[in-house]
Amino acid sequence: MDQVLGLTPEDWQAIFLTLRLATLVTIILLVIATPVAWWLTTTRSKLKPIVGALVALPLVLPPTVIGFYLLIAMGPSGPVGEFTQSLGLGTLPFTFAGLVIASVIYSFPFVVQPIQNSFEALGKRPLEVAATLRASRLDTFFTVILPLAKPGFITATILGFAHTVGEFGVILMIGGNIPGETQVISVLIYEHVESLQYAQAHSLSAAMIIFSFVVLLLLYGFNQKQKSIRVIN
Repeated sequence: MDQVLGLTPEDWQAIFLTLRLATLVTIILLVIATPVAWWLTTTRSKLKPIVGALVALPLVLPPTVIGFYLLIAMGPSGPVGEFTQSLGLGTLPFTFAGLVIASVIYSFPFVVQPIQNSFEALGKRPLEVAATLRASRLDTFFTVILPLAKPGFITATILGFAHTVGEFGVILMIGGNIPGETQVISVLIYEHVESLQYAQAHSLSAAMIIFSFVVLLLLYGFNQKQKSIRVIN
């Protein structure tokens, strides 16, 4: 079998599937997490601690626990599974769509929290200035708050993407190991090790280490740059 950079076509298929999954999940997370983070920042509701705890729950729950309950919910007898079947869509487990939903839930706090922290760091001053200019709340949010919170969004994007790439437990529970459909890098490494194909496992693992290092380097470099800008200002 022909290899490119020590990786087989099966490896490349898993890599491209993982990148496709991580990109799609990150986009969805940014869209969903932004209003949630803004609500958590500005609300005075008594439900805030409960919602905040629910958002952070994937941080402390074992991936297998999350995967198990998602599998039950999305299965033929689960509420989500019954709903998708009523729409003629079948069930979500062991499909790419199922992986996307599971990954969004599992990586949610890694995107919400950096954005929320960025919103909270702005304080009330930008809102007060915008109010004196008679700007609407929606206009203030898109033209004032979002640009000022850019560092938080960049951090959230990096963390959300990287965390999705490195997922294993939830992915294995929901997607299994179907080449071209649900077989991502982490699952393929596990398969290589199980079949004693240590050379292939080594190639993919080394690639993951390099990727993780680059991601962390970019993240720390960006944070250091932001600190330097604050000091200058």
